[in-house]
Amino acid sequence: MSSHIVIHPVATKAQLKSFVELAYRLNADDPHWVPPLKSEAYGLLNPKKNPFFEHATVQLFLAEQDGKLIGRISAHIDHLALEQPVEKGFGPGTGNWGLLEAANQEAATALIDAAEKWLKEQGMHRVVAPISMSIWEEPGLLTFGHDHSPTVMMGHHNKEYQGWIEADGYKSVKELTTYDLQIANGLPPLIDRIVKSGERNSKLKLRKVDKSHFDRDAKIIMDILNDAWSDNWGFVPLTEKEIDHLGVSLKPIVYEDLIMIAELEGRPVAFMMTLPDLNDRIKDMNGNLFPFNWAKLLWWLKFPKSPTMRVPLMGVVKDLQNSRIASQMAFMMIEYIRREAVAKYGATRGEIGWILDDNKGMVAIADAIEAKINRIYTLYEKTI
Repeated sequence: MSSHIVIHPVATKAQLKSFVELAYRLNADDPHWVPPLKSEAYGLLNPKKNPFFEHATVQLFLAEQDGKLIGRISAHIDHLALEQPVEKGFGPGTGNWGLLEAANQEAATALIDAAEKWLKEQGMHRVVAPISMSIWEEPGLLTFGHDHSPTVMMGHHNKEYQGWIEADGYKSVKELTTYDLQIANGLPPLIDRIVKSGERNSKLKLRKVDKSHFDRDAKIIMDILNDAWSDNWGFVPLTEKEIDHLGVSLKPIVYEDLIMIAELEGRPVAFMMTLPDLNDRIKDMNGNLFPFNWAKLLWWLKFPKSPTMRVPLMGVVKDLQNSRIASQMAFMMIEYIRREAVAKYGATRGEIGWILDDNKGMVAIADAIEAKINRIYTLYEKTI
């Protein structure tokens, strides 16, 4: 019979260090797990660096058995999410947990129980999980696609977690999908015709972002995003500080020819953001930039070559979303960026997502360009 599992709330710097480092130990044997840079892992949990903490209450927990740490979890309440309509996924009384890592099912169950208890003490009656930690960071549990590594800014989880979480009474509430797209040989002929038709529209202009006016273009993109996604399930508006923080975080891997803004009669109405797959470069660094990995990373950032590109964000303003020109702009941005990715960065495949499973417009675009689902992330809910 196994000895009792003890749950510790994280309260000290030493415990925080253990919380971060545990993920590297428990995932060390998974060939598809990409160790995040430790500076990023610590920054996520630092209230002085992560503006999520300005509108969230967070508690971290560690699980210990026989003097050895065997698991971790975060429990958190996003107070902006509490203000959203219930039909959009969150709303009053809904808390979250995330950052789950566990050596076995017993540890996972004990950690989830601790997170639920804490959330109930804070007045919550429902959980949507896992979310690590903002909905804009790593939402959902990987439930399909464990046979390959994630791209930049995406999660990867032990395949056994799904059974452990579902055994604890959690039911699927939403699936987020990513699509794999082979890009080296172009897109289907239909897309070429749509692109050429769009090019004949004198009112429509597509332009690359301008890093010399980075703050201006970042604000344009985030304004479109907050408008375009505002009716989506799970939407929580980004604050001004979160927008600034995201801009600073992404700037090193922003390349002007991989991000486009579409303007209709001079009005910015759509955008597409594409990032070279940083994970491919950092996978073997085990989270450490020193002593020599920082130089390798700086060289790659200056001269990036990547077989894979990820499209984490696309958006069209709401008043155009059901129009013919919305899909036309999407196909044009996809094709223009595809050309640059292949010619300048050596890319052979793209990955689009996350996409909500009921986002009919984006699913139709993915089908039209013959992209295939390669990963599914499941969000669960439970009444507590």
